[in-house]
Amino acid sequence: MAQVVKRAYKYRFYPTPEQAGELARTFGCVRLVYNMALEERSRAYTAEGRKVSYAETSAMLTAWKRIDRLAFLSEVSSVPLQQALRHLQAGFVNFFAKRAGYPAFKSRKKSRASAEYTRSAFRWRDGRLTLAKMDGPLDIRWSRRLPEGAQPSTVTVSRDAAGRWFVSLLVEETISPLPPVEAKVGVDVGITALVALSTGEKVTNPRHERRDRRKLARAQQALSRKARGSKNRDKARCRVARVHARIADRRRDLLHKFTTRLVRENQTVVIEDLTVGNMLKNHSLARAICDASWREMRGMLEYKTAWYGRELVVVDRWFPSSKLCSGCGARQEAMPLGVRSWACACGAVHDRDVNAARNILAAGLAER
Repeated sequence: MAQVVKRAYKYRFYPTPEQAGELARTFGCVRLVYNMALEERSRAYTAEGRKVSYAETSAMLTAWKRIDRLAFLSEVSSVPLQQALRHLQAGFVNFFAKRAGYPAFKSRKKSRASAEYTRSAFRWRDGRLTLAKMDGPLDIRWSRRLPEGAQPSTVTVSRDAAGRWFVSLLVEETISPLPPVEAKVGVDVGITALVALSTGEKVTNPRHERRDRRKLARAQQALSRKARGSKNRDKARCRVARVHARIADRRRDLLHKFTTRLVRENQTVVIEDLTVGNMLKNHSLARAICDASWREMRGMLEYKTAWYGRELVVVDRWFPSSKLCSGCGARQEAMPLGVRSWACACGAVHDRDVNAARNILAAGLAER
């Protein structure tokens, strides 16, 4: 059965100097309003034991605009400022529900520069997007088409650390489930091979970060030699960010292609419930685990299986997938990481990762 989902389409765009200036001012005002509201809410909670509502912070914003030293808040669109207060409210709701940590202050250098516009603050006409306070539309590079007849409900503009500008359009889209298939697959993630499938296939780990490690080291070394606060240091920081962006883009592209193929070809996908955060405490493997990006892969599988009518089964993290023989079920006493293949007493010879994937599939199907 087809379902209507909210889906964001992200594109790169190239602003004019005037647009870049307006957006930079908006980013600064969004960050300032968020931090001022967070400070006031924290003060009220600490000193008075009182929770401040979104309506109260909205009234504070109106009052702040009347202060001479904050008059510049009235020069940018009010919608991104209100959206910043809504995001802060959502952060406190999640904190009090124990779903997230306490909201943190936004940093000019470390936080993501972004602003969110709702329908009253942008114009969408004939495939051209014009934001509030701007005379002309954004020069967007349409790398893929929006759904036919789609009307954006929210537009988020951002600039990453490498200086690239992006616009994300949130639209409602009708997604039809894929035709049912009989295939089922177990997935064992790894470092030597990015994943091993119960079919016997292995996907090579391209090690994107490792391939660019020398380039990244040179860029970071050049950054460390620049005087703090200088323009040359800003340029060097941007070069480091561009290397990181290249690594992240290639990694994300590979994961999207692989997870999409997995969902299209299989009705049921079974994975392990890995605690990546705990695994990162192993400093010998932390860098390689981050490069493999297992958590991002799982997130993609979760929403893609939900969209396309597939089933994602998660096996308990303590299941000994590597120690069991997928043929007879015998369990080995130990299985060090250095052992990549082994022979069972029943005569079966196993590839460690493929055997684990087959055991994960069997365990997942047994839990359904």
